[in-house]
Amino acid sequence: MRVNIERYVRWLQDVRRYQPSTVSRRLSVVVGFYRVCVVDTILEHSPADYVRRPTVPAESPTLGLGHLQFEALITTARKSPNPNDFALVALLGLLGLRIFEACGSNIADLGDERGHRVLRVRGKGGKVVLVPLPPAVARAIDRAVDERTSGPILRNTHGRRMDRHAATRRLKHLAGTAGIRMPRMHPNMLRHTFVTTMLDAGVSLRDVQIAARHADPRTTMRYDRARKNLDRHPNYILAAYMASGT
Repeated sequence: MRVNIERYVRWLQDVRRYQPSTVSRRLSVVVGFYRVCVVDTILEHSPADYVRRPTVPAESPTLGLGHLQFEALITTARKSPNPNDFALVALLGLLGLRIFEACGSNIADLGDERGHRVLRVRGKGGKVVLVPLPPAVARAIDRAVDERTSGPILRNTHGRRMDRHAATRRLKHLAGTAGIRMPRMHPNMLRHTFVTTMLDAGVSLRDVQIAARHADPRTTMRYDRARKNLDRHPNYILAAYMASGT
């Protein structure tokens, strides 16, 4: 049975060409299943115990947009005659939603909480969280919703719920119009940009982790391209703090 699990891992790597992080997540499901089988005394030992996991790089392989590129994309989306474009970029890039969360959001999920406009988001594992809407995002959503009172927030050109494929096509079109040259534009790139832009702006790692809804801070750190940014090197903070004595 262990041989079959190892074959499954090789299939994910060689045939499906998944990233190491994706392979590791898929393998975790298998490991968890057999762990439950051992706990429930269905099996004496788990055949997945000694299956080698792929090495996950310390930094995310996904490329995010630079600050100027992100601004150009937002401007292009805001000026687009299709109101769904601005809402799509806002939900992904300014709220940091995953693509299935953005496409799955409905008008009924909008509301108010303690003076804040909020969006009820159904995330991984069915967890529901309230995400506050900054004014720019609220305006983008209002434009996309228009006078409708029900249905999805994001719609495709046929008036039906937008899916990840339609979202990817819209983002590629917007990037081309904005003059952004990326090897492969896809929705997760904006979630990556959401995290790295906040870190570049000086938001604490803990606050970014909460905003991105990462269970483990190490996941947030994998996004942090600014770790190599000399402009934010701690040496400058220490020197400024000790300036009176130096």
